[in-house]
Amino acid sequence: MIPYIGICDFPNRDQTLKTARFFQKLCLTQGLNRKLMVGVMMSLKTMTGQPSKWATAWPKNEEVAKIFIDHPAVLNTLHYADYAGDSSLSDFFAAAGWGGPRLQAIQLDMIWPRYRYVSDLKSYLPHLKIIVQVNAHALDYVNNDPKLLIHKLERYGHSIDYILLDKSHGRGVEMNAQELLPFLREISKHLPKIGLGVAGGLGPNTIDLIQPIIDEFPDVSIDAQGKLRPSGSALDPIDWEMAHDYLTKSVQMFACLLPDSV
Repeated sequence: MIPYIGICDFPNRDQTLKTARFFQKLCLTQGLNRKLMVGVMMSLKTMTGQPSKWATAWPKNEEVAKIFIDHPAVLNTLHYADYAGDSSLSDFFAAAGWGGPRLQAIQLDMIWPRYRYVSDLKSYLPHLKIIVQVNAHALDYVNNDPKLLIHKLERYGHSIDYILLDKSHGRGVEMNAQELLPFLREISKHLPKIGLGVAGGLGPNTIDLIQPIIDEFPDVSIDAQGKLRPSGSALDPIDWEMAHDYLTKSVQMFACLLPDSV
C-alpha cells in the first residue's frame, strides 16, 4: 500500500486541484512517494436525509463526486460514518455510488463494521481501497488489548487495505504515540500486508506528535481534520493556509527518513 498524508473535509474541486498540485510539487522536491488523501465526509444520517449537526458542514450527496479529481498524486477517499452501526450493505453501496467514478477508497468510520458487509463491498468493488477506522470505541471493544485487536482484524480476511488508529474521531484530540505503538507493532507483525495509519489531533502545530511512530514505522499513513482550523472544530471550514503548512511539515518529516537523506 502506498502511504498517504490525509486531509479530511475538502469542500470543492478547485481546492482539491490546488492542493494536489501543491502536494505533488512538495513530494517531487523532497523525493517522497506518497499520496494525498483527499477526504470527504458522509454519514448514514446525512446520506439518508436524517437530522444531523453535520448536514450543513458536509457536502450534499450530489456534490461529493464533483470534489474528487483525476490526478496521480491523490487518493480520493469517502469517509463514511455510522457509529451506531445501523447501516445495511445497500447503504455501503449507496455511499460508494455517491463517490462517483473517481472514488478510489472508502474509509469506514464505524465500531467494527460487519465482516460480511466489508467482504461483499470488497468483492463487488475490488478497485476500492477499504480503510477501517479503529477508533476509541473499537479499541474499548477489544479491551485495548493489541492481541485481541489482531483476532478481530483477522476475521475480515483480505478485505481490508488500511487500518487507521484514531482515538480522536475528528475532534482534534491529540494522539498519544506511546499508546498506539503496541497496536501498530502487532498489526505489522501479524498482518504485514495491511497499510498502517494513525490520526488524532494532527495539524501544523502538532505534527511532532507522530515522531515516535514514524521513527519505527516510516511508511505509516496519517490523516488530519480538526486541527486544520483555528477553532479546532470540524464544523468550521478548513483554513487552507494551515492545511498547506501541515502538508509541508509532514512531507519534510517523512523525507528526513529516506535512506539517502542527511
